[in-house]
Amino acid sequence: MIEIYTDGACIGNPGPGGWSAIIFEQKQKKELCGGEKYTTNNRMELVAAIQGLKHFSKKKKIKIYTDSKYLKDGISTWIKKWEKNNWRTSNKKKVKNIDLWIDLNNLIKFHEVKWKWVKGHSTNELNNLADKIAKKAVPTI
Repeated sequence: MIEIYTDGACIGNPGPGGWSAIIFEQKQKKELCGGEKYTTNNRMELVAAIQGLKHFSKKKKIKIYTDSKYLKDGISTWIKKWEKNNWRTSNKKKVKNIDLWIDLNNLIKFHEVKWKWVKGHSTNELNNLADKIAKKAVPTI
């Protein structure tokens, strides 16, 4: 199984942000990262997962590690209801970051993905590395 550690970072929220995805496949390690001049932390968390999954053009079994409850809960629980309700929340408001949620939803329908939440800024070395890479990817203004 492929493992991907993801993280997003933002200076200000909104503000300049970065994301990272560290991919482990058959003992090979690949680091992906990028940034945007004006974004939010939640968008960067979503982009990290999306870019990690988009790295693979063929269907794969993937485990994604994230410290974002927004990402983990959104993709594991909330998204099913949002999709049924035409991308509206239970309060009938448009889902925030709908473009990214739709992309991610399509990717998890293609790949076989398991989600694992890890405590951020703690003892998980790979989560800490993903955080460091995401912060370095934040564009300077």
